Amino acid sequence: MKPILPGLLRSTDADSIYRHRFIIAMIVTLACVLELLDTSIVNVAVPHMMGTLGATLDEITWVSIAYVVANVIVLPISGFLSNQFGRRNYLAMSILVFTVASWACGNAGSLGELVFWRIVQGLGGGGLIATAQATLYEVFPSKEMATAMAIFGMGIMFGPSLGPTVGGWITDTWSWPWIFYINLPLGAAALVLVLVYVPDSAHRKPIVAVDYLGLALLAIGVGTLQLMLERGEKLDWFDSSEILGYAIASFVGMYLFVIRQLEYAHPIVNLRIMKDLQFSAGLIFTFFLGAALFSTVFLFPVYAQTLIGFDAFQTGMIILPSALAAAFAMPIAAKLLARGVPAHFIIVTGAAVFMYAMWGHHLFTTQSSIADFFWPLLLRGIGLGLVFMPLNNLTLARIQAQEIPNATGLYNLVRQLGGSVGIAISATLLVRLEDIKRAGLVEHLVHDNSAMAQRLDIFTRLFQQKGEALAMATRKAYALIDLQVGKQAMMLAFSDLFLLFGLSICMLLPLLFWMRTPSRMAQGTDVAH
Repeated sequence: MKPILPGLLRSTDADSIYRHRFIIAMIVTLACVLELLDTSIVNVAVPHMMGTLGATLDEITWVSIAYVVANVIVLPISGFLSNQFGRRNYLAMSILVFTVASWACGNAGSLGELVFWRIVQGLGGGGLIATAQATLYEVFPSKEMATAMAIFGMGIMFGPSLGPTVGGWITDTWSWPWIFYINLPLGAAALVLVLVYVPDSAHRKPIVAVDYLGLALLAIGVGTLQLMLERGEKLDWFDSSEILGYAIASFVGMYLFVIRQLEYAHPIVNLRIMKDLQFSAGLIFTFFLGAALFSTVFLFPVYAQTLIGFDAFQTGMIILPSALAAAFAMPIAAKLLARGVPAHFIIVTGAAVFMYAMWGHHLFTTQSSIADFFWPLLLRGIGLGLVFMPLNNLTLARIQAQEIPNATGLYNLVRQLGGSVGIAISATLLVRLEDIKRAGLVEHLVHDNSAMAQRLDIFTRLFQQKGEALAMATRKAYALIDLQVGKQAMMLAFSDLFLLFGLSICMLLPLLFWMRTPSRMAQGTDVAH
């Protein structure tokens, strides 16, 4: 007897699952794009939110912080929750919570209300990525896994880059609540499609006991770590008692959590899978890959808007080709893997392309134009796209099918934390390097420097022509030179940071020696044939 809904699947209906595998891939990728989009989409609407809600800049940052903290708490336990409620039920529940919370965020009438619903939205969104990835590992046979991960990777790469572009356009065209309302039709469509097409896991194990203490320790450890990373630069790191408190709470929470998970008979996160050197090496690599991805997405808009003078929408449009290039590179990597090209070779090639792109970023100046940005940004996307998908396959290649939900939760948590650490380090180093570069430039600004004297004379005469007295014209000339020095110092800081992230990926390549499996060969993952 045929089901009432044509695509409705049962977890045992292997032929139907295989036949609809690409539809399932598109559905779960859509859910991931929605989740990642909301990580960055609110940033461009911050000034509008401040005006509507009567909040200061420091207060409004909690709208972003609340979402990310909730995300990282849920990510590592998504495998446990998927096993507890059933994968399809948990995925559908996550989308429902995310969509309802999006509506509530748009309707929020105060900052406290908005922050609360952003926490709820983050809790719903946190389970989407890892659960989606685990679904693909079970739905697709091993020989097609590269294609599945290419589709999934498009969403992972495209989502963060699309946020500023979409957010800027929506905010300028309508108003900031619509950055949340846009999730409603897409979330509703994803929910229906999940219930119709996505199967439950064939490897679900009954939960004997729930480790509530472990859950509490994880929430404390990961949550306070994320808070420390988000607010560290603003509060001058460990000179602040708040940051010091976060650091202590994070260390104690994570230390006790690890001990608890290794000793408890039914852990919510199985850390024992990290005994696999290939998986652990992949986690280290993806941590720095996440840092490179999110940090360069963070740094370039700051550079473009601060030094070049672009607005958020213009910056988003400039970044968009990079996201498209990453999405384009992933199917190419999948094709190469399918034709027997070693994953290691593809990763090394991607790292080399990314390094070359960062060298192009290193050469940016305060006078760079859109034409100067195009190829370095395009190559950045291609390089990351070539690295992401083969690395994903190598990292999870030897994990048993029943541990895939747990492993993907850890994998995505590490990438998210890598991004947070990378952004925190970028923001801190940007300030520190700017001070160092400024000091170096100022050393050359002495009166016996002919270029300095000539520039000072030109500026002084310029202000005198505008009616200023000599003394005031001189002061303004010095102020203008100081402004130019600060601008050049910041540019040099950006230049060094771009190069640093390129080198960091290349320095990780020796980890590939511990990752010898060319494709995922874990048995029991094929649902058809």
